[in-house]
Order: sequence, then C-alpha cells, then structure tokens
Amino acid sequence: MTRWLRRLVRYPAIAATLVVGTVVLVLAASDVPAARWIATVYVAGVIVWVLIGMVRDVLRGHVGLDILAVVAMAATLAVGEYIAALIIVLMLSGGAALEDAAARRAKRELTALLDRSPRIAHLLTRSDAGTDAVRDVDVDDVEPEDVLLIRPAEIVPVDGILLSTSGTFDESSLTGESMPVSRGEGDEVLSGAINGSRAVRIRAIRRSADSQYQQIVALVRDAQESQAPTVRLADRFAIPFTAVSLVIAGAAWGISGDPARFAEVLVLATPCPLLIAAPVAFLGGLSRAAKAGIIVKGGAVIEQLARVRSAAFDKTGTLTQGRPDLVEVRVARVTGPSPVDADELLTLAASAEQYSSHVLADGIRRAAEERGLRLRPATDAREVATNGVTAIIDGRTVVVGKPAYVASLASDTTPEPLQRGQAAAYVAVDGRYAGALILADDPRPEARQVVAWLRATGVERITMLTGDVEATARSIADTVGIADVHAELLPADKVQLAAQLHPRPVLMVGDGVNDAPVLAAADIGVAMGAKGATAAGDAADAVVLQDSLLPIAEAVAIGRHTLKVAYTAIWIGIALSIGLMLVAAAGYIPAVAGALTQELVDLATILYALRALRGPGAGIGTSPVAHPIAEAHPAATPPASVR
Repeated sequence: MTRWLRRLVRYPAIAATLVVGTVVLVLAASDVPAARWIATVYVAGVIVWVLIGMVRDVLRGHVGLDILAVVAMAATLAVGEYIAALIIVLMLSGGAALEDAAARRAKRELTALLDRSPRIAHLLTRSDAGTDAVRDVDVDDVEPEDVLLIRPAEIVPVDGILLSTSGTFDESSLTGESMPVSRGEGDEVLSGAINGSRAVRIRAIRRSADSQYQQIVALVRDAQESQAPTVRLADRFAIPFTAVSLVIAGAAWGISGDPARFAEVLVLATPCPLLIAAPVAFLGGLSRAAKAGIIVKGGAVIEQLARVRSAAFDKTGTLTQGRPDLVEVRVARVTGPSPVDADELLTLAASAEQYSSHVLADGIRRAAEERGLRLRPATDAREVATNGVTAIIDGRTVVVGKPAYVASLASDTTPEPLQRGQAAAYVAVDGRYAGALILADDPRPEARQVVAWLRATGVERITMLTGDVEATARSIADTVGIADVHAELLPADKVQLAAQLHPRPVLMVGDGVNDAPVLAAADIGVAMGAKGATAAGDAADAVVLQDSLLPIAEAVAIGRHTLKVAYTAIWIGIALSIGLMLVAAAGYIPAVAGALTQELVDLATILYALRALRGPGAGIGTSPVAHPIAEAHPAATPPASVR
C-alpha cells in the first residue's frame, strides 16, 4: 500500500484524476447531476493545460500530437460521455507513468553505472606511533600521491598504482571483460574496478574527477540527459496520423448522422503509442550499448549509427594496437664535437617526448624507463601536431618526429631502411641528424573483421585518415582491408576530408588528442577511450570502453536494431489505432470501452519497444583465427612507418 501511495505522490495528475473519477462515479451512480459538471470542469481544465503546452511546442517548432487528445476530450464532453473523457485524461497522465516504468527498465545498465559510483575513500596516513592509520574521506578530496586502502570487494575510488605485491580486480563495468584480471606491483588500477578477496594499497595518480570511472559516469549522465530524437520521429507521423484520424471520425459522423460516433472514433486515436514507444526503444538501445562496452551520448547518436553509410578510421591506436615497442636505436654515422651514443640518443629523445601526446612518444618513454635511463627536464618544448616535438634539453635543441619535419630543421637527415612492421621516429640534435628510434606497432587482430563486417552490412565507403606516411598507411590499410587511404594529414586536413566524405552520415573512429577535432566534426565521432579519458573522448559522440574495435560493429548493429524497433512500435500503435477506429466508426465500440481499449494499445507498443534491450548484434568474435573472414585473409605484417 505504501508503495502505491508513493507512486501516486510522484504522479499527482494520476492521483487527482483517480480522486475526481471516483467522486464522479459515486455521484453518477446516485443520479446526482453534479457528477457531469465536476467531470466537465476538471476535463476542461486539463484541456486548457494541454493547449498551453501545445502552444509552447509550436513556438519551439514542434508539431504536437496532443491535438487529437484535446479534440477527443472536447468531443466526449460535447456528447455527454464525461466518463470516457475522464478515462482519456487518466490515459494521458498514466502514459507518463508507463513511460517512466519502461524507461527505468530500458536504461538499467546506465543507471547501474551511476548507482555504484564510489563516494568514500580509505586514506592511509602515518600516526605518531609510526603505524598506518585509516581515515575515511570524500572521494573528491583524494589528491595524487595519496595512499589508499582498498578492502575486499570494494570499488577502487580513483585511478592509482598498485603498491601491494599483487591483486585481482573485476573490470567488467569498465571494459566488458567478464573474467577478473590480475595486477602486479607497479601496475595501474582503474577507478571503478572491484577489488578481489584481498585488501590492497594503491597510490592515487589522478583526482576523482580525472579518473577513468568518473569520466565514464560523466558520459553516462550526458547520455541520460540527452533527449532521443523522439520528437522528430513523432513529428514525422503527427500530421498524417491526425489527418487520417479526423477523416475517419468525420466520415463516421457524416454517414451515421450521430455526433457521438465522432467521439467514439477519436478516443481510439490518442497519440500515446507514438509518443512513448520511441523514447523507450532509444533508452533500451543506450542501455544495451553500455552493456556492450560503448557509452553513446544520446538517442540522436543511436539514430545516426543506424544510418551510417561511410566510415573513416585513424591508424595509430585505432586500427593498430597503439602500443609500439622500441626494437632498435640507430645512431647516425656523423662526426662532430658532440656525437651521441645509443643511450644518450634514447635519453634525449625520451626527454623531449615527455611533452608529446603521440602514441610513439609513449613507446619511446617506456623504453627509456625500462632501460633505467633518467629523463631530463626541458627549458622549452613545443609540439607540432602529428609532425614532432622540439625541446631544449641541457642547452641542446632536440627534435623528434617525422623525417620531413626533422629534415626541415636538420638538412643532413637521411631515410632509414626499415623492415615490415616497423615505425621510425627520427632525431636531430643541435641542427644535425643524430639517428632514429625503430618501433613496431601491429594492427589490431579484429580490425579486418570489423572493416569487412561494416562493408558487408551496408557501409558503402570505408577510408583511413592518418598523419602517417603514405607507404606505412597503405600497408596497414591493405592488412585490414581498406582501399581508400589519405596519409600525412594534419588535424585540419582530417576535418576537411571528413566533411567532404560521401555518402552521409559519416562515422569517424579515432584515438588521442589530435583526433578530437575530426571526431567533433564527423556526423558520428567514436573515441577509443579504454586507455583513459582524453580530449577525443570529450569531443566524441560515443566512447569505446574496451581496447578493441569490436564494439564499433556492435554499436552500429545496436543502432540499426533500435531504430527498427522504434519504427515498428510506432507502426504497431498506428495500425492498431486505425483498425480500432474503423471498428468504432461502425458503431461497435462505445466511447468508454474505446478509451479503455486504447490503454491496451499503449501497453502493446511499450512492450514491443522494450525489444531494443535485446536482439541481433554484429555477430563477430574476438579471435581472427576462428573467424572465416580472417581465415580467408590472413593478417600480413605491416611495412615501414614513421611518426
């Protein structure tokens, strides 16, 4: 009983209508004339309220479907069917409750992420006696370098480095990986992961607002607050459905000569199926996408994913694994007052690359740290996006980047012979070519499968937009099955090409800060965000939480299924309503029975719209060996590459 009372308080329009309806029924049963007047005054007030809302919608450029409900309520009052008028009011107010209930069911995956957001952290401090003391603090008060205790089965509150010898964590809410993962001392642990059966300590490396889980939560909030394109979908059907309904009602009145027939038809023409089914379907699609490891920022993105006709991919970190490893340090054969050896070349390059966001820079820094080389600070540093970085280190000018960029500052730069599967970062010191760092970055094993699936399922054009040199880009493109390649691009070039791609809409997939402009400019921008939040994630319309391209195909499949379900639910509502209107036009459905029957139509469309929570996915696996596409086209080793 208490639960029902809470629900009535949450929806006052339903409560008021039930109270008025009860009073009217009691009075009508006693043949009290006041019953009709009470119902008339109440329904008239509702009509005025709905009309005010309709005017506001028209001023915002939206053609409302509520005109049918208004006409139906006015018609039922005019012919004395005031009980039917009250049922229509109850149906309209109850539609909001039905939508909320279905919406909660549809977005449960999104809500689960918000509900489990950590709020408390156990801060470890040293007591006066020299022992560890635990103090609970708000997660927003945690600062980098704070040491935290994570108890068994607790959620990691902020990103950190594991200080304990080992630990096991459930990262399913972050990456979709169902099996627990093991981490060793010094490994990074992401916020939102659930600790295993042993208490562990971590050292915070980011504040809560900058940590992985809070970034995901922020994306989820955006997705929840963003309105699905339901108004546009409803608008597409509003005028035709209204016109057909009024024609049927008018014809019934004209043929029968009974004005009550007009009201009996229109009570079955109320627009709840059109207004409720689509938002429920889109919320289901958003929730299903989250479960598949991709956060979609709103229903409009789901609709665009369903219609995608062109796809563009960045190369490094998107089609490739984005973790290049250093395989060789080549020192140039030069003579001069200050020649550098291999360790010095790597130290200078890694010190300069501290100020770069490029994925090759990460591989160079990691290689220097693994060799125990101490990185040096720069007195001045600047990066030219996709080309390279220049830094002053110990008074020496160090340039690291593409051969053309380095050659523009060091004329003696010479091309380095490279094996397939290798990339090179060229280095100049004090205006002279000093050598090259050779790295390898393999294509993602699932990349060919995803590209083939997109092409086989209606994406007409697939292209690569990359800052890498032509030879490397074409080699990776050939490996993953892309024929259209645009290489050696600056961020502005990518934006321009994305704007020119046809047919539309265009899906752009990228990773890293330099991809943020093109992701924002594309019809649908998708960021590979599994390795942490970046500007790309902020600019994108969707963010992949797994370190894989498979969710891209899943997102497109989910978008198509969601849009199909939304339209089908709308057509079910329209077909049932028109069929029932024709029956009512023949005089077989009284007004009160028609109003009650319309509730069943609402329920049918909502139940169908919930099918968006499940349905066919992309249907491709994670293993390229097991997949027929990969067996038919075995992956080749990519050739030489430069920054």
